[in-house]
Amino acid sequence: MRSWLVVAFVFILVEGFAQRVGLVLSGGAAKGLAHVGVLKALEENEIPIDYVVGTSMGGIIGGCYAAGMSPDQIEAMVTSDDFLRWVNGKPEKGYNYYYHIDEDDPGFITLNLSLDSGRAVQFNSSLANDVSLNFALTEKMATASAISKNNFDSLFVPLRVVAAEIFTQQQVILSKGSLSAALRATQTVPFFYTPIRVDGKYLFDGGVYNNFPVDVMQQNFSPEVIIGSNVSSKVFMEYPYSQDDKLITNSLLFLLLDKSDPTQIPKEGVYIQPNLEGYNSFDFAKVRALIDSGYNQTIRQLDEIKQKIAGRRTCETVATMRNTFNDKSLPLLFSELSFDGYNSHQVKYIKRIFDITPGTKPPLTLNNIKRGYYKLVTEKYFNNIYPTIWFDTVTNEYKFHLVERPQKNFQVDFGGVIATRNVSNIFLGVNLYRFDDILTHMYVGFQTGSFYKSLIAKARFDLPYGNEFYIQPEAVFNNYDYLETDDVFKQVSPTVLRRFDRRLSVQIGKRLGSQFKVTMQADAIRNEDRFSNKADLLSTDTLDQMKLQGFRYSIGLSTSTLNRKQYASAGGAYSISARMYNIKENFIAGNTGIGLTDTTKNHTWWGIHASAEHYYSKGWFKPGYLLKAVLSNQPYFSNFKGTIINTPGFFPLQDSHSLLLENYRSPNYLAGGARVVIEMINNLDLRLEGYVFKPIDYLIQSGNETIVDNELTKVFIAGTVGLVYHSPVGPVSLSANYYDDDKSEFGVMLHVGFLLYNKHSFED
Repeated sequence: MRSWLVVAFVFILVEGFAQRVGLVLSGGAAKGLAHVGVLKALEENEIPIDYVVGTSMGGIIGGCYAAGMSPDQIEAMVTSDDFLRWVNGKPEKGYNYYYHIDEDDPGFITLNLSLDSGRAVQFNSSLANDVSLNFALTEKMATASAISKNNFDSLFVPLRVVAAEIFTQQQVILSKGSLSAALRATQTVPFFYTPIRVDGKYLFDGGVYNNFPVDVMQQNFSPEVIIGSNVSSKVFMEYPYSQDDKLITNSLLFLLLDKSDPTQIPKEGVYIQPNLEGYNSFDFAKVRALIDSGYNQTIRQLDEIKQKIAGRRTCETVATMRNTFNDKSLPLLFSELSFDGYNSHQVKYIKRIFDITPGTKPPLTLNNIKRGYYKLVTEKYFNNIYPTIWFDTVTNEYKFHLVERPQKNFQVDFGGVIATRNVSNIFLGVNLYRFDDILTHMYVGFQTGSFYKSLIAKARFDLPYGNEFYIQPEAVFNNYDYLETDDVFKQVSPTVLRRFDRRLSVQIGKRLGSQFKVTMQADAIRNEDRFSNKADLLSTDTLDQMKLQGFRYSIGLSTSTLNRKQYASAGGAYSISARMYNIKENFIAGNTGIGLTDTTKNHTWWGIHASAEHYYSKGWFKPGYLLKAVLSNQPYFSNFKGTIINTPGFFPLQDSHSLLLENYRSPNYLAGGARVVIEMINNLDLRLEGYVFKPIDYLIQSGNETIVDNELTKVFIAGTVGLVYHSPVGPVSLSANYYDDDKSEFGVMLHVGFLLYNKHSFED
């Protein structure tokens, strides 16, 4: 017993007279991840850390350490797949609710606007989606805030976080309140993230005015020794003539961040600047290399550090102190879900999304809260919401608080594609939201080009009843002109075909679990196809006209976790649907066929369509597959050409929808193939794809009639090899394509942007 008292006395004595050490962590966006390596090296070598001050990413890393996370725990967090999802604005794995996912369109730029009650329009300048980051911060910091009772001096290590108040152009030193809000505020880079209110003021990134807050450390804690870790490499004492061309691409960050001056570190302190040459502020995917840079630089300066800091704090001692702090935590059970900025009707709607009804009794678990939050924010309208887990120091209870930030209820999407084939087009989409008892989303989209033109108008009414469902009326007009699909690289035989696809639809959709959606749809169809039955068209020729009008009824089950709308390399998409058609055919014969006469027929048929696409993550090597099947009793129309163009088809390659590939159409077929994606460098993929199409009923022309060949050996292949660069304006793709088709056997295609079309009434 006496020996333990002696040890305790010596420990208290040493700690009482030891130097107090302060750690200052600069801002630097992704490069700030190097601070994790600095922390690892210091703690492994028993260098004490008594205070932490940080700005921007330095504030986040320092805040995690002050909240009782070990360097290894911080490293595990920032190297996880979820971390990349947070910074890229994607939901955590398992919380990607498919129910709100819209049909893909060619848009690549979204202009977020606010339309107020007076019809005044305001521009929202934030570029990044922060819904996942916001929840991650409040979840990770909740228990530390509770233990400290929202006082940063009572954290595992006393902390100060530097932010900026833009209107008065002053820095703000955060020392109390919500820890997650402080960390979120300090990394709010202007124009990238939407600012949040802290103590009634909108705050931005602390790096705007003080990116290396050594002075804050001195003024607030007065340590004997300051260790400063600086990852901001933007300071130049003289104009960098030899580097200015390279550096100008980061001019916005240079403008926004205050200088990091190494001379602020006193002579008795230690200045650490990891070698981050070759890294930029957005290299979050290179987190391991960034951590190693911070670690290695600290180890190189270890002799200097040990000379200036005499005291040591063993790893066992630090672990004991950390465990003692964390053992005070209370389980995350929530007594209340509260709101700021929403009226009573809106609150009722949101509570239903969280499965909170008048009979629901607290407490709510973290899983309840997290599931409800991600269900809510997968609808784009709620991307403005800000979450906080707040600990009530009076009642000792957690509360989950949702704040409405400046609304983004009016969005304009721009996009399109430029291609070496004449399929280029431009796209414009307009979204308008209204939220009260229900959420109403009105949308109008336009595409126009030589090959394809479209207009789509729809309104979706989301109702939070019965586990959520929506009603969506829709009007669609599609126009395809296959004669205009010229190829820059080679001469092709013209396809004389013009298609008009018109439909009015009503869809009812319902969420099924977290990942699936069930839809029921009724369509009124009025289509028209104009075509020639021969390859050469004379000026005296008149085209056949096939008018198909009637109704389609369908029910489907679908889900998708694909990481991109085109050229995906991760996730999967699955769907199955049953369809019933009741169609009247009105055929008007032209003079390009022999023996054709005007006819009118009624057709009724059914069809089952199924598809599966999936990718496996093997590091840089990402194999995948695509499978499709169609089973139907679709009848034949008045002539072969009219039949084949309205028969279900297999469209495996990016340009398949713009070609009339007769060998890849059948009322009953099985098809599939392999997709291999090889990540070469950042955002550049090599894609290798090969497919097999097996028509169960192979359609053949016999005069003007359609006959069926059921030969088992009748199989067609297709494939592509290409490079795809995923740019901010969509994919840039150069590919060589092959089809088992005489008219379109080989082709080379270059396109920039998303090559996407609305679905045709008779196709997928």
